[in-house]
Amino acid sequence: MSMNYDPKALFKIGYGLYVVTCNDSKKDNGLIVNTVIQVTSTPVRVAVTINKENYSHGVIRKTGMMNVNCLTEEAPFKVFEAFGFQSGRDVDKFADCVPLRSENGLAVLPRYINAMMSLKVEQYVDLGTHGMFICSVTEASVLSDAPSMTYAYYHSKVKPKPQTEKKKGYVCKICGYIHEGDELPEDFVCPICKHGAADFEEIK
Repeated sequence: MSMNYDPKALFKIGYGLYVVTCNDSKKDNGLIVNTVIQVTSTPVRVAVTINKENYSHGVIRKTGMMNVNCLTEEAPFKVFEAFGFQSGRDVDKFADCVPLRSENGLAVLPRYINAMMSLKVEQYVDLGTHGMFICSVTEASVLSDAPSMTYAYYHSKVKPKPQTEKKKGYVCKICGYIHEGDELPEDFVCPICKHGAADFEEIK
């Protein structure tokens, strides 16, 4: 068997999509996360990995608390625009949404979720660009039987298809932003969703 490295192999790993909420003592905040996983069952521990550049990362480091809202296939693109394509440093992500509250006081989305979990941070692992929060579960509820949103479903059914006809350049696989030009700099960052050059593909 060849031991060549093909990064596309990583795309075969299945992911769900979640809104992780927190509070900086002044306002609620939330972000889209695709790296939530149960890592042990006795005791129950859940790991959540967040980019250090996200505002929520610093908030959760300070407070030690977060909620995980499990999105359903019913979640429209506007949910991803609100929680994934703008920063809580600059905007109130709950300006158009009146959240519910869990026992820890943090926001719970009032719709488009089938379950929620309140997490208490027990351990932090520095992963360089990201931080992994190992958490205990302090509250958990199943809210509906609607199918969970997967990363694959989001890309095939929810995210608008970018209009790439007659354009030359690179398209962001996360939000659809098009960078026109012959080359994409290695340090390029999408101005919409803030993902790097690794999440762009050439328009063919």
